[in-house]
Amino acid sequence: MIIEMRTYKIKPGLRAEFLKILESKALPEHKKIGMKILGPFLSVEDNNTFFWMRAFPDLKSRARMRDEFYEGKLWKEELEHKLMPILEKYDVVVVEAAGDLGSWQ
Repeated sequence: MIIEMRTYKIKPGLRAEFLKILESKALPEHKKIGMKILGPFLSVEDNNTFFWMRAFPDLKSRARMRDEFYEGKLWKEELEHKLMPILEKYDVVVVEAAGDLGSWQ
């Protein structure tokens, strides 16, 4: 399994707005495409930061699913214009994991 560990820093005071859009629009689309999601996890040290993970069966699937999401109508016509302006910075670490990692949705 391939895991993306994602860290998002949101512009001050906009984390709740970003999360609402992520959880109501983006995550259902991720799941529909076949990505497994864990999170989001809110930072207790920084009110503008949160973490989440996306899981894929392998690197080939990751590339296909990622392209399907970011080239899709929802991202191109709605989410990119709403989310990117309030996203200050993000980091992604890609790792390979074996076995059961817990309660993936």
